[in-house]
This record gives sequence, structure tokens and C-alpha cells, in this order.
Amino acid sequence: MDEHPDQPAQESNGHLHDRIRRALTAVHDGRSPNSLRQEASEYLEQVKSGDEAPYHGYSLAADKSESDVVRHYGLSCLETAVRHRWADYSAAQNMALRNWELSLAQDVTDQDPYFIRTKIALIWVEIAKRSWALDWMNMDEQLVHLWEGSLASKELVLTILEVLSEDVFAHEDATAGLRSTDLSRACVEIVTPMRVLVEHFPSRDIGMNVRYGDQGWLSRIGDLLAHCITTDGNPEARQACAVKILSTLRSLTSWVIPKSISSSNLVTRLSQCLASSYLPVQIAAVDVLHSLYHRSRFSDGDFEELVAPMYGHNTVQLFQQLYEWSQVDATNIDEEKYLLSKKLSEMIYNLGRLLEERYDLIFVEGDLDSFFGLLINIAKNNSLQVSITALHVWVKILGLEKLVASPSIGTRVAELLEICSQRVIKYEALPEDSPNPSVIFLNEDLDTMPERHAFLGNYARFCKTIVERIVQQQPADALYHILGQAEQAISHLYDGEPAFSVQSYSKTSVPFLRLDGHCSVIEAALKGSVRWLTGQAGGKVGHEQETMLQNLKVWCERILALNFEDPLVKERVVQLAVGFATGPLKKDARFAFRVFEYVLDTKFFDDPNFPAYSEAVRDLQSFCIHELQRLAMKFPDYLITIFDEVERKVNQVSRSVAQDDHTRTRYSSILFIITHRATSVETQPRQERLRNLLQSLVAQWQSDELTHSLANFDSFCELLGCGGIQQYVSKNALQKLPDWSAQPLDDEGKGLQAHMQYALDRLPLRATKTFLNVSVEKLDPNSAPLQMACHLWGKDLPLILPNLLRSIGQAHAFHDPANWKGLPLELSDVVRRILTDRFWQVGISSGSRDEFYAKVGDTKHTVEGLASSIRATIRAVRETGYKLLCYMSVLGEHFYSHQALPQALSEALFRDAYALSTHQLAIMLDTIRPVIETCPVASRSHFLPPILGALFEQLDRKASAEWDKIEQSKKGSEERASLDEEMRDESILRTLTYTSTMLVVSLLDPNRPNPLEPQTINGNGLPNVEHGNVRAFILGTPEILKPLILFCTHAIRMHDTRSCSLIARVLNSLVPEFETTGQIDTEVREFMSTEVLKACITSIHDSYFVDLQKDLAQLIANILLKYTPRTETPRQILLSLPSMPADKVDKAMESLYKEQSTRKQRAIVLDLLESLRGISISEQGKIARLDHKRVRSAIQERYMTVDMQEEGMKKEPSPDLGGVADMFGQP
Repeated sequence: MDEHPDQPAQESNGHLHDRIRRALTAVHDGRSPNSLRQEASEYLEQVKSGDEAPYHGYSLAADKSESDVVRHYGLSCLETAVRHRWADYSAAQNMALRNWELSLAQDVTDQDPYFIRTKIALIWVEIAKRSWALDWMNMDEQLVHLWEGSLASKELVLTILEVLSEDVFAHEDATAGLRSTDLSRACVEIVTPMRVLVEHFPSRDIGMNVRYGDQGWLSRIGDLLAHCITTDGNPEARQACAVKILSTLRSLTSWVIPKSISSSNLVTRLSQCLASSYLPVQIAAVDVLHSLYHRSRFSDGDFEELVAPMYGHNTVQLFQQLYEWSQVDATNIDEEKYLLSKKLSEMIYNLGRLLEERYDLIFVEGDLDSFFGLLINIAKNNSLQVSITALHVWVKILGLEKLVASPSIGTRVAELLEICSQRVIKYEALPEDSPNPSVIFLNEDLDTMPERHAFLGNYARFCKTIVERIVQQQPADALYHILGQAEQAISHLYDGEPAFSVQSYSKTSVPFLRLDGHCSVIEAALKGSVRWLTGQAGGKVGHEQETMLQNLKVWCERILALNFEDPLVKERVVQLAVGFATGPLKKDARFAFRVFEYVLDTKFFDDPNFPAYSEAVRDLQSFCIHELQRLAMKFPDYLITIFDEVERKVNQVSRSVAQDDHTRTRYSSILFIITHRATSVETQPRQERLRNLLQSLVAQWQSDELTHSLANFDSFCELLGCGGIQQYVSKNALQKLPDWSAQPLDDEGKGLQAHMQYALDRLPLRATKTFLNVSVEKLDPNSAPLQMACHLWGKDLPLILPNLLRSIGQAHAFHDPANWKGLPLELSDVVRRILTDRFWQVGISSGSRDEFYAKVGDTKHTVEGLASSIRATIRAVRETGYKLLCYMSVLGEHFYSHQALPQALSEALFRDAYALSTHQLAIMLDTIRPVIETCPVASRSHFLPPILGALFEQLDRKASAEWDKIEQSKKGSEERASLDEEMRDESILRTLTYTSTMLVVSLLDPNRPNPLEPQTINGNGLPNVEHGNVRAFILGTPEILKPLILFCTHAIRMHDTRSCSLIARVLNSLVPEFETTGQIDTEVREFMSTEVLKACITSIHDSYFVDLQKDLAQLIANILLKYTPRTETPRQILLSLPSMPADKVDKAMESLYKEQSTRKQRAIVLDLLESLRGISISEQGKIARLDHKRVRSAIQERYMTVDMQEEGMKKEPSPDLGGVADMFGQP
């Protein structure tokens, strides 16, 4: 580009511009042949990259006689020059570009299309990010002069300020990041009124002379907003301008000095916008308030000026009126009004959060009673997405004692209990075409089942927590209300509904859903009562407590006296009764035995003629045994005192009800638990009794017949009754049957099914699982029962493990058709089809879970049913084996110390693991993970290397191959399956990838404590402690480290956002570990400097990873900073990239060494790789049509996350990953 723009090199401007016009016409004309369109596109790109492109771009853009398409192309030429060649231009050339941009901005009029004006603003911002407050010091003055022009000029300035604000403060913009300190200071300087700036920063550096005038942009914009909403005339233009102003303010209020907001009287003006009659203005104003009150920190003075007035009477009434006006009918949803309703509820949530955090600063004149009333009204909204924010606020408020004591809260408790009681119903069980307004709104808001399940789980959790906290604060009144409502509902369960019928049985009947909702509320109330009891005088029971416990007992007795015909209803009542016994009434052992007898006596007669009812009866029987086991674990010392009576009853029920050995074993396990866990009886007699019970079971594992059958694949198949499968497949030509579920099973096939079930029942697998599970479940590492379990099982593990591992290995081998001897080639696909699991997956599978299982049940006596039986048999062997390994691992050194175990276990689990499906491998990984994570410190060196080394090799092999298949399929290079199958396969692969990633995260967590073990005492009388966690062990063990890092390297390229982000952070934490000169360090450092670095660069080039460029850039920066002083490899990798000159790399490296800010380090890397970076759709200039259903805030997204959890809200325990935050810590 010539340094004198008034005298450019003239090829023939007219001719060149004419060719550009023709090329643009060819590109945009749908009738143009592809070859012509491609040729035209290449020509336009060639012009855009030419030296004179900026001049031609300006000439075309400035000529308003040109078409909009031509002018936009001209602006693109200017933008390309600024974005990609600014650093190569001289100061004079950069000045020319800036002057051209200023000229274009000054010529903007209302007649210019919106996208032209927006493009001009974007170019202005790109120039500002590179030169403002550096050599462009009068930008603010130029903006003010533009502001003094037409309305179009004002809107242009607003766009410039908004985009600049977003790039400097909100986005991970590489260019802004390089100058983040200067740009952020300059933004604060020009936006803040001078008097506020002087007050807050009296000693600030006034050398940065970038502002023009004392007013500041916040005040200027506020004045224009006041003008737009108060003056008459041209309402459409004023309203559109107000929306644009509010959009800019939404960005500015997230970071400006709070004092400048109050000094600009901005909140009052926003309140006036809320009272506007123009809906887009109201929505935009709510957005600004949400941005303002979403800020996490306010000083006391700022809180009193900006936040406290929001609880004033007039303001709350305005919110109330706006909320009432924004409500919509579920059968006729006005999308804009509904969007306002959702946004308003989120803004109110922010005010509720601030109220809970800074209640002491609320003025006396605050109308909190009306504010709480508004929260109640929002909580009542039929849209659960609107309602959930209010419930979330109530969870916070009810956790604050000084707020709960407020009379305004007390008057709302009954209403709040009523709301929560009605809203804990399982909405996901209601049909999609239900007339229930909440279901209609759910269908409108949530497209996928995973989102719906996560959202409804969080919604129900909030409801239950509110009930729990209310009962904790007001136990007597709240329990009376809840139990009274529940008893009334149970007494009228079938009102308005058909009488119970076995013939039309349904698991989602309205009566059951009603009962289930009330039971959920009662269970939450019981938790609250337990908290109240625990907090009373150190847990001592006084008169008030005794009265409450007696009332609970009487109520439960009344429920137990009722008769229920529905097995599912009965199951829910059983669960509730056990909750009473193990919750607030846990000290009343006699009542627990009353519940024990009730559960034991629960019997329903099965009717196979009605599959749905029959399945519910079987489920009830299984559930009752589980609850009996649970009661036995809670009250062993009482039950042992009446053991003869308990034994007689259990055996009697077992003989009358149990129809198979497995069920009888589960009943026997109840007696096992009582004997094992009762500490009030001498140990020796109990131990002998239990050993006698286990002797026959252990003997089965040692039998010569079992050992012989597990010796090779063929005899294993015979052992499971699968020996005749291959012959049956060939004889009946199953490969020629298109639909196996439509082909009835002949007598031979039914015989095979029966024989497989019989063979499986004869194996000691399930019985061992039952007894081993109850031997170790929920026991403290140093408890007497666990010590007894170690004594009982420790000597028998060497007798069980050899055949257990052989059975797992053979079950894996079953999935490889190559092991099926003599199998014709044409039958290989039939075998794979037989071994392909059928399963229902949330959000992927069509139909409901119940419909899926009903369909499976309907095909039981078809060829598909036979295939299902084969899969079930092998799956039972495989997964029961995994579970047994988990239970054995709880026994600690009794399991891990066997020297031959690691290699044998690795061989059994991983030799044929590649033949497992992605789904099966994910299950194996998830199930055996505790075996890895609980390995004692003393056993790590011999146990973990063969296990983890082989595991990560198989995970890498499987995941990489399957991701390659997915990507090839998307490119069309393979025959594509149905869309449902593709979605299912990809979803399962993501699960495997994420599960594998979480194992890596867990193992390499620097703050992960060593597993709890029974303490051993050294000679000094102190516990033995071995220093060093599992991370340090892995980093020093090449057999594990190498396959683990190889998996991580490939995972960076796998198209799963969660996994890639986590892996990038894990690798980032590893980089400093290999700076020294040891052999392992050198090998790993070179690998990370080549393969990991190349993987990161490749992913940055992939537009799929555009949202992860921050994480990837930080990893690259870390590798460059830590390793280039010791090796030239990273630099050579960079130099091998296209168009990457050495001086550019060296300049970037020099900047990296000087920079301490991680944000600036990332910006340097992203700027270096600018020409290689993948870009998002928005950066490509494609503007998507606004879809209000897709417009989701961070709060809405959070409610659709399974892991979303409120402080103080208990969830099921999960692995302790407390140190992950430290490992991933970033400024």
C-alpha cells in the first residue's frame, strides 16, 4: 500500500472495480455455475490480499452510488488489511487507514444499511485495539464529534463503544489481550465522569491523555437515553435508539465504576424504561439491570446507592406490575413477552442473591414484604423456567437465620410449602401432549431430554431443600401441614381417576404420581426434622421433640395399616416407612422392627398375563429385599437379640416367595448382615457362623469342573449354555432375516434360552456378589465389621480370583468373532449383530424408557429375544465380575498384596478389551475405577503399572479409532447409518471419552489425598504414613506416564468440548514437571514439544474448538515458556508452519518471556497463530436469525447442568476432587 493514499499506483481503477463488480455478481447470483463462482471467489480473495487492497476497499466503500454488496466487499478489504497486515505497515500507512476509516464514519447516514454501519464500527474497533492510547490519542475527541451529528452517527458511536467494551473486558480477544492493561485503563478513562474518576483515582497517571471533556460516555449515553424516553415525536426512531443505547449500557455496566452509575442517575432512567410501552425497550432495560446486579462485589456505599433502593416500595411495585403484564398463556405464547418474563425473573434472582449476601445494609424503608410477595408470585409461575429462579432465591433466604426470623417470611411459609408440594411431581413422566401448562412450557423451552432431566432434577432439588429448611425452622407447624395434606391425598388417591386395574396397569398413572410427589415432600420434611432434632440442646430429646417423634410414629403406623393394590404405590410406601425408621425415628428400634416386619410381609401375586403389572411385582419384591438389607445394616444389634424369630420369618418368606436361587440368596444375606454387623455379641461365634455359610460358595469357585470349563473359549461357551448358538445361527440362516423381532422363536431356540438361564444360575457369581457386597457396603475403614470381613474373605480371595479373572477374560473374548472357531465369514456380521447391545438412552432413543423395556419384553420369544438372552448372559458374567473386583478392593491389602494379581488382572480385563463396544468399555471403566483409585500406597508400585499402562493403551486405541470412524462418517466416506444410530454412537463415545478424561483428572489431581486405609502402628506408637500422592507416583513411573500422555495428546483432537478442555488443563499442569534434565523428563519434554504442541495447533486450526482456544493457547504458551530454554524443538515446530517467518516467531517468544499475565500470554499465542486459527460462524460474518427459544443466559444454562448444586444442599456422594480447582487455577 502506498504511503501517500492520494496518489495510489494506478493499474486502471475503473477496470479493476468493474471486474470486482462482475465477480461479486457471479458469486451472489444463484444461477452462476459452480466453476464460475469458484473462479470469482478466488479472484476476490486475490484482490483482497493485494498491496493496494485497502485503497480500493476504501474507494468502493465510500462511493454511495455502488451497490451494498460492493460497498461491503470494500469494507472487507479494509478489515482484512487492519486485522492481518497492520503490523507490516508503516506509521504513515496506518495513519492513512485510520483517516479512511474516520472519513467513512463521518459519512454514515440513516440511509446506509445496518450491516454497512456495523462493518464500519467493527473496523474502527480493530484499529482502536491496535493503536488507541498508543499513537492514536484523540479517538475520544473524534467519537464526541461524531456523537454531535445525526442519530445514525450516534448509533455508530454506540456500536463502537459496545464492541470495544466486549472485546476488552468480556471476550478472549487476542488483539485486545496483547494490550489489555492500556485498553482497559483507557476505557475506564473515557467512560467515567471526570468527577468520579478524580474521587476514585486521585493519584492516577494523567499521562494517558485520551479523554475529551469532563462528561464521560456513561453520562452522555444516559442523557441520550433520557431524551429518547421522554420526548415526543418520531417514536419508532426514538425507541430503536433507546434499544441500541441499552444494548451498549448492558456491556458497560458489567465493569464501570459503580459510583459513575449512580452519579449518572442511570438506575432511575432504567426504571423509566421498564415503564415504557415498547416491549423491546423493556427487555433491553431488564438486560442492563441484570448485567449490573450480576456483579459479584459492591462496596457498602455502592450497595446503599445502587442496590438497596431496588427493594423500595415503588420499585418493587414496578417490578410486580411488569411481571404481571409479562405473563403469557401456555396455549398462546407471545415469545417476546415470555422472554421478558424469563429475563425479569433472572434479574430478580440477582436482587435476591444480593439481599441474602448483604441483608444488613438494607434500609428500614425497604419494602421487603412486597419483595417476598413478588418472589412468591414468580415461584407460582406455570413456566418452571421462570419459577426456578425464585425457588433458588428462597433456598438462599431460608438458609439465613436472621432473614428467616423476619415476620415477612413467616407469613409466606404456608404458601411456599404449597407451591413446593405441588411442583415436586415428576413432570418427565407426564405425556408430552399433556394439557398441563408447565409441560407445555417445558416443551417450548427445552428441546432435548438430557436438558429436561437435568433441569427438572435441579427444580425438584430446590423444592425439596425449601421444604427441608422450613421444617428445620418450624418443625411442628410445617410437619402438621405436610403430613395432613399427604394423608388426605392418600385417602383420595383415585378421586377423578379410574379404579385400579391390573389389565390397564401403568407405571405413570396419575394416582401414583400424586403419591410420589407427597412422599418426596415428606422425605424432605424428615430430613429437616432430623436437622432440627440434631440441633436441639446437643441432640438431647426433650418434651417438644418427644411429642413430634410420637406424632411421626403414629402417622406412619396409620399409613402402614392401609391397603394398596398398586405394587408401585406399595413400593413407594415401603420406601417412605423405611425413611421414617432410619431417619427421625432411628433411635426407636422396636418401631424399626415393626417396619421390618411390614416390608417382610409385603406380598403381591404375580400375573404373567399382564407384563407391565408382572414387572412391577417383581420390582417390588427386589426392592423390599433391598430395604430389608438396609434395615438390617441400621439395626443389627437389636435384630440379633431376636435373631431366632427374625431367622424363622425370613426363611419362611424366602421359601414361599423366592422362585430362584438368586432371590433365596438375597434373603439369606439379610441374616448374614445381622450376624456380621451386630457388635453386641461375641465375635468368635458370629465369625464361625458366617464362615460356615460361605464355605460351600468358596468351594464352587475351586471346583475342577469350573476350572476346566474356563480353560478355553469353547468350554466356556458350553459352560454358559452358548455352545449350540453357532450351529443354530447357521441352521436357521439368521443372516437372511431382516427383522429378528418379527421372527418367532422355535422350540429349539426357547430351549437354548432356558439352558443359558439355568447355566448362569449355577455359577457362583451372583451369590458371591451378594454376600461380598453386604460384607463391605458402607463400612468405615477401621470399623470392626470391616475387619471381620477382611478376616472372612481374606484367605478365600486367592481361591476365588483365578477363576473369576478367567471368567472375565473369556467373557471379553466372546465379543471377538475371531474366537468363534469355524465361523463362516458370512456369519461374522451375524455374531456382531447378536453382540450389539440394545439400550435406551436419554435424549437419543425414540420413545420413553418404559416403552423401550416393554418392546424388549414383547420380543422375548423371538429371534431378537434369543440374541438378547445371549447378550444378557455374557453381560452378567462380565459386569458381575467387575463388581466383585470392586468389592474385593475394599478389603485393602488382603486384595492388593497378591503379587501375581496385577498381571493376571490386566490380562483378564484388557487382553480382548478392544472387542468390546464403546458402551461396554465405558461401563467397564466406570465400574473398575474404584479398584484403581483405592489402591493402598504400599501396593502402588506392583499393582498400578500393569493395570494403568494397559488401560490407557486400550482407551487410546478404542477412543481414537471410534472418533476417526465418526469423522469419516460425517465426511461421507463411509456408508452412513440412520441419524438415530449416529447420534447414539457419538453420544456413547462422548461418554467414554469424558469418563476416561475424568479418570486422568482424578489420578493427576495434585491435592488428591491417599486412600483411607486401616491404620497400622509403627514402633513409635504412631500411624505409618508414606508421603507422595498418586500423581507423584505416576509422573515417576514411565510404564503409566507414557500411555497416559499419549491418550491425552489424542484426546486434544477428539471432538468433545468438555474432555478437550479438561485434558488441556491437565497437560498444562504437567508442563512444569518436566523442566529438569532427567531421562524421563527429557523424553516427555520432547514429546510434549512435538506431538502435544502439534495437536494443540491442529485443534486451534479446527473451528470446532473455537471456544477452547483459550485453554489451548495457554498450553502452547506454557510449553514455549518452560521448554524453549532447554530445547529448540518447539521453535522448530512453529517454523514448520506455513507462512511463519523466524522473525515473527522470535518476536512472539520475546514478548512471552516478558509477560507475566496469562491472558496476555494467550493473546500472544493466538496472535502468532492468527492465520491458522479456526473461526466461529459469527466471525465468518454469518448472522443467524434470533430464536428466542435458543436465547439462554448463563443462569438458564446452569439450571440445565446436572452438577448444578446450591451450597448446603446435599447430593449423593461423589469422588473427592477437591484439588482439581488448584490444579486448574487461573487468574
